[in-house]
Amino acid sequence: MQGIPQLLEAIEKKLESDNLIKVNDRQRVVVTAGGNMGFMNAVLAVADVGDEFILPKPYYFNHEMAITMAGCRPVLVECEGHNYEPSFDAISEAITKRTRAVVTISPNNPTGAVYREKFLAELNWMCKENGIYHIHDEAYEYFTWDAADHFSPAQTGSEEQTISLFSLSKSYGFASWRIGYMLIPEHLFDAVRKIQDTILICPPVISQYAALGAMREGRRYCKEMIKPLVEVRRQVAQELAKLGELITVAPAKGAFYFFMKVNTAIDSMTLVERLIKEHSVAVMPGTTFGMNDGCYLRIAYAALGPQTVAEGVGRFVRGIKAIAGGS
Repeated sequence: MQGIPQLLEAIEKKLESDNLIKVNDRQRVVVTAGGNMGFMNAVLAVADVGDEFILPKPYYFNHEMAITMAGCRPVLVECEGHNYEPSFDAISEAITKRTRAVVTISPNNPTGAVYREKFLAELNWMCKENGIYHIHDEAYEYFTWDAADHFSPAQTGSEEQTISLFSLSKSYGFASWRIGYMLIPEHLFDAVRKIQDTILICPPVISQYAALGAMREGRRYCKEMIKPLVEVRRQVAQELAKLGELITVAPAKGAFYFFMKVNTAIDSMTLVERLIKEHSVAVMPGTTFGMNDGCYLRIAYAALGPQTVAEGVGRFVRGIKAIAGGS
């Protein structure tokens, strides 16, 4: 259930070298069937029906769905400004006696925000003081741009309440192989073991051996594979700039998304449907991520090569001008 020994050993070495986390006897690594499995494990392990999880908005939709499926309540807090940094004060004020965890993602999906070390470290200690967990999703840890630094809050020495989630899906191009892992407090291990054994027995062993081979190549392989995205990202940003005041784009110093507000009265789902039907380009509506107070869109550019990005984003820009700009 927990993972093959060789992979567990490789993960612990990676956590020490890449995340500055030296796993001790108060922690446990568990291999999961992707990052989403890790999050579901965490929710079921720490909460009862009716408990609450604090989610900064916009949130990752699978997190919101997992919380709801477990019979718990997502408590949404607003982020500050166009950088979409969570508000420490808003999170603190949202804590109640039913709060079980604060959930963060950095680099973030959908906004691409990379949270500051100071914020994540202080949030960890606030969770400790309140007797709740900090669930931190690090699926995009290698996807950082413009000299942004990724920080793993579990390195702060707060093992008792920090749950860290990782995935090979993005950095190793491993999406359909379904392998991720979680670093949890030791006292949650029995609960997580029962949950994972009940839901899927264990992550596919053949995928675990493939993951072992991937992790032996390590960060160097990931960084080499990510290099082409630097140019793709530059091209996407350059094309989006042509829309001027029609859109407001978050800085997106991480992950492979651009999240934007379109300055139009058209709702996001209608805009998305028209972009598909009239301009043959697909993006995600902001309502998927809980953004209902305006027209928001998320662009994902990881699947675009340098040869196709101009065509794809060009269609998007022309579509926004025609639909939202009336040209």
